[in-house]
Amino acid sequence: MNQVEALEKAILERAQMMADECAHRAEAGRKNILREASERLHLKEEKETLLAKSLADRAYLRKVQADELKLRSKMDQMRWNLVQVVIDRLQERMKTLTQDETRYFNLIKALLKQAAGQIEQDTLEVSVNQEDLRRLKPQWAELTQELAPGKQFQLLEKSINTVGGCLVSTPDKRVQIDHTFEGRLSRLERKIHQALVERLLPPISEGQTV
Repeated sequence: MNQVEALEKAILERAQMMADECAHRAEAGRKNILREASERLHLKEEKETLLAKSLADRAYLRKVQADELKLRSKMDQMRWNLVQVVIDRLQERMKTLTQDETRYFNLIKALLKQAAGQIEQDTLEVSVNQEDLRRLKPQWAELTQELAPGKQFQLLEKSINTVGGCLVSTPDKRVQIDHTFEGRLSRLERKIHQALVERLLPPISEGQTV
């Protein structure tokens, strides 16, 4: 082999080596591009999955919260209805009590005695409903005798609208104690409602869901 052939061979070998090197670099570059594209696609898929999950979680949370609000509203309405039923029954029981004269008149005496202890004036005016006025009037003097030493109870002829009990006041109306069923119920309304709600239907605890 002469020098020319040897030179050509060397050039061809060098060209082949360069071609192989370029091909290797190209293949490596292609793999890098494919890997980066795959990673970008994977990240995009993860982001889309996370976004979809986040949206789904938000939608579920909104539904749960909406269901909780509906349930709370229904439970509150149920509690209120039950409380009203019990209040109505209390009124019925009060009406029944008024028919038992012995017990009822003892209650009237207790209410008058309590009012006498709260009002300093000696003369006290007492108002009752029309039925009680009819029943109490014939025995009023006996009923209030020695009930509160130094106190005089005057049964007024003008009746008041009440289920039962009495309204006690000074003659000038400056001091008045409402011992009617409605008056006492009004003063105790918050405690009564709270007790009834706790006994009838406990509230929904925090974190409790439908």
